[in-house]
Amino acid sequence: MTLLRFATAGSVDDGKSTLVGRLLHDAKAILADQLAAVTATSAERGFLGGEFDFALLTDGLRAEREQGITIDVAYRYFATDRRSFILADCPGHVQYTRNMVTGATTADAVVVLIDARNRPTEQTRRHLTVVSRLGIRNVIIAVNKIDLLDYDQAAIESVAEEVQDLAAEIGLDTPHIIPISALAGDNIATASDNTPWYTGPALLELLETLPSTEEDTADLEPFRLDVQTVLRPQGGLAPGLDPDAFRDYRAVAGQITSGRVRLGDEIDIHPAGVRSTVVGIDTADGQLESAGAPLSVALRLADDVDTARGSVIAAAGTLPPARRQLRAEVFPFNAEGLRSGDRVLIKTGTTSVKAIVTIDAKRNLATSVLEDAEVLAGNDIGLAQVKLAAALPVPDFREHGPAGAFLIIDPQTGNTLAAGIHTPEQELS
Repeated sequence: MTLLRFATAGSVDDGKSTLVGRLLHDAKAILADQLAAVTATSAERGFLGGEFDFALLTDGLRAEREQGITIDVAYRYFATDRRSFILADCPGHVQYTRNMVTGATTADAVVVLIDARNRPTEQTRRHLTVVSRLGIRNVIIAVNKIDLLDYDQAAIESVAEEVQDLAAEIGLDTPHIIPISALAGDNIATASDNTPWYTGPALLELLETLPSTEEDTADLEPFRLDVQTVLRPQGGLAPGLDPDAFRDYRAVAGQITSGRVRLGDEIDIHPAGVRSTVVGIDTADGQLESAGAPLSVALRLADDVDTARGSVIAAAGTLPPARRQLRAEVFPFNAEGLRSGDRVLIKTGTTSVKAIVTIDAKRNLATSVLEDAEVLAGNDIGLAQVKLAAALPVPDFREHGPAGAFLIIDPQTGNTLAAGIHTPEQELS
């Protein structure tokens, strides 16, 4: 069974929590006692005459339940007969757009919700711009609350056309547009009789068939591992290892970021600048012949190479050139934002280096056009040059995903100031 990671986003009151609750409910991912508790709470609050409030299934924080908004990214796990899912439920409020960046970075698909009555809003444009800049391949725009338009085909298709025009303006290629009612269940798990004019798949049907990183790129992307530590155990015995060999046991441990490694593979190591061969792949459950992302492993190498936390191991010939300067799209996380000349720490993988940020431009979210700027405020999106104190092999995010992403950290407080993605070919246009 394959795995799909997807994120949900939408403006406040567009019905996102209700949608997520409905998905979990229709996928039968709700325990009986939780279902009973939510049913009772819905009745106590007089929700639509006592009907079921699906949003209560997802708003986990007390402040979320009290205010009726989503604040933090919440991860939900569920499965159907055809596929397993990891859902990142992202906040819709403009104050928490940074959390949407966090939830969407590793997603195979994003569902952006809009209220059919309100049509696309500024926050819709913001969310679609983030999705576009992150290079997410599968974008679903769910036009919600069509029941409040009495399922009127002309009115709903008018909204869909406006959404399609906005997506084209931002640069999103052929997003899937689905008319839904999260509350009534129209076009969520199955096609609705209320929209006979809509011939596309229901939302859950589409999610079951979209390509995922796991199935279409796991064996196509080059192997890469960021070293977390070097293992030289002083006691105990790793599973399956010969006691005599254990005396000289040495392995580099970390999580596989992308691709797959096999016994006998040649690998390159940064910053050592040497090549070696994998002679052992160890895990807590024993030795393996091969391992793929996102498994954490300990690799035994044919040579004693100088490696430490922060080193990068990659399939031979695939390490990107180590750079002292990155060109990046940046997403400030705090109200203070970023300014040209800020001295920061850049954390990528398991290493951190000092750096200086120079802001080139920010994106006008009303027009999607880049404008000259030297300051990025919280929730802005912009382009920056990042000058590093030490060269790092950071790949293009659009080609290699998370390995091309990094955090910008305040060296004094340790607070995360922004997220960045390396986009070396991005132009000021």
